[in-house]
Amino acid sequence: MTEARHPLTVVQPDTDTVRIVQLTDTHLCQQPGGVLLGMDTDHSLRAVIDLVQAERSGIDLLLGTGDLSDKGTLEAYERLEDYCSLFTAPCFWLPGNHDDRDQMVAAGRSPDRLSPEIQVGNWQVLMLDSQVPGEVGGRLGDGELNRLQEALERARDQSLFTLVCLHHQPVKIGCTWLDEQMVADADAFWHILDRFEGVRAVLWGHVHQEFEQQRGQITLLASPSTCVQFAPGSVDFKADGQPPGYRWLDLHLDGRIDSGISRVLDVTFHVDLDSAGYLEH
Repeated sequence: MTEARHPLTVVQPDTDTVRIVQLTDTHLCQQPGGVLLGMDTDHSLRAVIDLVQAERSGIDLLLGTGDLSDKGTLEAYERLEDYCSLFTAPCFWLPGNHDDRDQMVAAGRSPDRLSPEIQVGNWQVLMLDSQVPGEVGGRLGDGELNRLQEALERARDQSLFTLVCLHHQPVKIGCTWLDEQMVADADAFWHILDRFEGVRAVLWGHVHQEFEQQRGQITLLASPSTCVQFAPGSVDFKADGQPPGYRWLDLHLDGRIDSGISRVLDVTFHVDLDSAGYLEH
């Protein structure tokens, strides 16, 4: 996480309200038709994309918040590029514990694909890398924490509101097995965020389930996977029978955020609910 990062990317929103769609934990396999816990992850992603296109017009940003490939293969990211091309909105990616950053960069058709900071309207969207190569759990480290501090200082100076995005959860969500994998230096993360009034939300992937909580003025958001879901409140690994989905966010001029999730309800998906787990990295 110490390599050179792409500079600030500026996106012009279509309206005063910035419209974002988050697609997370797609787990695309090396070849089309590959499965995770019995679910064809290309099939489920296509179904979610169809739902997004039916429900959400005028999208300004598409965010892929990690575990985009199940094994970090180049072929998976190349197919993901094809899926991104179905949208006119720019797409930005974060690496998760299953991902290979080098392969993501190699497959990227835009130099901004892994941009760490996007300015859109009067909002700053920060993409923080919580990946620890070879490990399941997350950590930001001094480099990302310093970048966070500097970016929030710039946002304060420019009177921007901020949405912070990362892969791993920075708070406990109530699943014992997943909470063992949260951001290891979350205390340092919150020590920085709590000093900046412009931070309005933190958004992450990894947990394959809907989560929403308030921490002072900051809204905490996690989202369904576009494939297999994890059961909320579980002690050990447990898959959930809820269908794939996505999260939408509308960022308003005054710093308010409207957000919700939508799931694919008209397609049948197969998932092995009796599985005891799967390879995490």
